[in-house]
Amino acid sequence: MSHPLVEEAGKKAAIAWVAVGDGPAYALWCLPQDGRLHVVLGPGEQSAPGLAEAAAATVTLRGDHGGAVVAYPAAVERITPEDERWASIAVTLAGKRLNAPGTAEALAARWAQECVLLSLAPAGEPAARGDGSERAEPRPTPAANATRKPFRLHRVRRR
Repeated sequence: MSHPLVEEAGKKAAIAWVAVGDGPAYALWCLPQDGRLHVVLGPGEQSAPGLAEAAAATVTLRGDHGGAVVAYPAAVERITPEDERWASIAVTLAGKRLNAPGTAEALAARWAQECVLLSLAPAGEPAARGDGSERAEPRPTPAANATRKPFRLHRVRRR
């Protein structure tokens, strides 16, 4: 049995921040079902580098007001199309996907060929909370903002 805070936050989860090891956390839409979170990764869907191959991850869930409420370790399990749970989980997850092209059954069939369906089950007590700020250093990026003088449409005259 898992922690009550994890269970309550998991029931309401639509998005979870998932991190593998010491890597950055990625926001993933998910389906809470039977005390687990289910996510789909692959082409045309969301991506979280390293999650499909990982055995464990850290999941952070938000509260009613948008702030992080709980972070906990999770065991990552891959659900294959041959698994008996695939049909119920994939079709339910496909039905919850926003802006899905086609029917839920067609989307689940595409996922079986191209994507990975993962189940994230709580695997321990929630992590101790820090100072509550949840500050993180910005990720490095090749993008840079050029600093320019402000644009003026009309010439300003002094009197």
